[in-house]
Amino acid sequence: MDKFFRLQEKGTNVRTEILAGVTTFFTMAYIMFVNPDILSATGMSWGGVFVATIIATIIGTLIMGLVANVPYAVAPGMGLNAFFTYTVCFAMGFAWQEALAMVFICGIINIIITVTKVRKAIIKAIPLSLQLAIGGGIGLFIAYIGIKNAGLINFVSTADGFTLGAAAVPELTHFNAAGPLLSVIGLVILVILIILKVRGALLIGIIATTIIGIPMGVTKIPDKLFDLSALSGFSEVSFAFFGDVGLSSLFSHGAAMIPIVLITIFSFSLADTFDTIGTFIGTGRKTGIFDAEDEKALEESKGFKSRMDKALFADATATSIGALFGTSNTTTYIESASGIGVGGRSGLTSVSTAVLFLLCLPFASLFGIVPAEATAPVLIVVGIMMAEAFASINWKEMEEAIPAFFTVTIMTFAYNISYGIAAGFIFYCIVKICKKQFKSVHPILIGATVLFLLNFVLLAFN
Repeated sequence: MDKFFRLQEKGTNVRTEILAGVTTFFTMAYIMFVNPDILSATGMSWGGVFVATIIATIIGTLIMGLVANVPYAVAPGMGLNAFFTYTVCFAMGFAWQEALAMVFICGIINIIITVTKVRKAIIKAIPLSLQLAIGGGIGLFIAYIGIKNAGLINFVSTADGFTLGAAAVPELTHFNAAGPLLSVIGLVILVILIILKVRGALLIGIIATTIIGIPMGVTKIPDKLFDLSALSGFSEVSFAFFGDVGLSSLFSHGAAMIPIVLITIFSFSLADTFDTIGTFIGTGRKTGIFDAEDEKALEESKGFKSRMDKALFADATATSIGALFGTSNTTTYIESASGIGVGGRSGLTSVSTAVLFLLCLPFASLFGIVPAEATAPVLIVVGIMMAEAFASINWKEMEEAIPAFFTVTIMTFAYNISYGIAAGFIFYCIVKICKKQFKSVHPILIGATVLFLLNFVLLAFN
């Protein structure tokens, strides 16, 4: 095992990798239940999507671990599943089978741009200051997810004095509910463990907070531990888009709908691509997961060889596989940063996470007892760790600070990694035009910026 995963070379061991895998699992286990909740609104079987979510996660994460040998987990992406349900199916009127067909095509496109090194070329085109901003921005992004999941922020409606309607504004919770109180307790425990340099602090924090949540009424003990009832709905969603409604009907809505279909597939692909690139840049540079061999290959303009090649391919492949089984776009999970924070450096972390997801098929209720309030503090602390990237950005130079600032703020406040990257690209180009240095901007970055702008224009008219 040590030889296969190159553990000694990476400065890690089996215990640390398994611990990291367990930590990653618990911070992202919510997707098993949230994804079916969102997609089932389209008419899909909740149980079928539940099984599809787990299977897609297992396959994608195993490919990431066994082929690429990197500590990342792959699962259906939050945001992408909401786009699938509320925009593609509800707003645009497509059947869920047709939406799955679009996701499948998106995966094929991502495989093609990965094999042809387009994705790697995009990474090489991003300047260091923006890479640092993406890394730090993702830290704030996942910290915000943690704060939101912890229930520390409420959104209240208030008259704004300028419009007839009411605007929802955030405010700190009044701590009059058990959930936020449990999150604060968990956060304090976690901070103490980290300051004292206790090994496995993140996982210990999750377990301790879950146990404390039992008498507080937040942690719910399941009625039964073994349950296979969800398996019955899997046949309804798997390979569903190969029927009369799906691929065959997708382009039969009339000529006027063809551009809409293509735009939707493009939007799926764009978000998936830049979410993944952002995650790899944000977590891989600081930790050395993509080693000197990868960095040397990048500098020689050959793109990332070795693990980065395989990691990008694993991510792209998982999207089409997920669509076949009956779920929306899969993506490399930013919650993988929690396992990396524990010390995960190899594919053994991913394999450990995948095994736990496999156990969830018959024991979902057991793993589901860990409340969001127990995992939220981990996301907050990981965000603190990733904020270190900000120290390397030259904030005194406005031409560097402006693109970095918009990358971070839009990514966090708009709750979207891709939009943050888009904002950074756009303002980077604006700065270079003003400085009469536009020729120094990499053509791929210019092309990506144009595509982002086109995407925003198309969204404005839909």
